[in-house]
Amino acid sequence: MNDLVPVVVEKVVIDENIGGPFVLLKDKNGEVYLPISIGYAEAQSIFFAIEGVNVPRPITHDLIVNLLKAFDAQLDRVVVNDLKNNTFYARIVMRKENVLYSIDARPSDSIAIALRTGASIFVSKKVMDEAGQYNLI
Repeated sequence: MNDLVPVVVEKVVIDENIGGPFVLLKDKNGEVYLPISIGYAEAQSIFFAIEGVNVPRPITHDLIVNLLKAFDAQLDRVVVNDLKNNTFYARIVMRKENVLYSIDARPSDSIAIALRTGASIFVSKKVMDEAGQYNLI
């Protein structure tokens, strides 16, 4: 995991100047930020997780967490692992009975689920070097 950069969710921003919402990840060890454009529903879900908002019925990301629990699986980590043609890619790594499963997912969904489970979020060093920004805030 030496090629992975641990990050935290700094905030979710809706900026019409850049075309809508994005999630801003921050390198835990420095001042490098990674903005990722996301959809409005995912922005709301991430915001709910950050703020601890409970909704009366489970939204999609809550449902996924409930499914993990029902099948006795845990979210081990989320990795934003690639960037192709300005599109970010991610993997959800889950564990069941000491077996790891790596599943392709959108970064926004991965982050929303990680925030609900307390799982660690990482960005590959390659992606951070390519798309990370300094002094964004």
